[in-house]
Amino acid sequence: MRKIYGSGSSWEKTLGYSRAVQVNDTLYISATSAAGPDGTVVGEGFYEQSAYILSKLEAVLAEAGFSFADVVQSKIYLTDISAWEEAGRAHGEVFGEIRPTMALVHVLPFLDAAMKVEIELVAQR
Repeated sequence: MRKIYGSGSSWEKTLGYSRAVQVNDTLYISATSAAGPDGTVVGEGFYEQSAYILSKLEAVLAEAGFSFADVVQSKIYLTDISAWEEAGRAHGEVFGEIRPTMALVHVLPFLDAAMKVEIELVAQR
């Protein structure tokens, strides 16, 4: 079974990707930024953006019938690796007891310079 989930972003069609793809009991969620519904970035700092992203990801998981407890892998992409503790604090508030695998990846700036963080998840039931 393969099912795709969209966010309604015009980028999905233009770039040919889905917000999430479920294959059987596994959900793969694309890297997600802190862009709000109107496209503007929510939060100025790494902690604020990470917390906002995680709230967006919780909704994606729920739409597909998953929860944070099902997450087995997390990747955090940071434009400034020295801010790992700020992003990590938000991540730890959600995943402290769940403890999925995790990677911190230092990246060049995103297309929108206001974006400091993107988070990608894989969940398994």
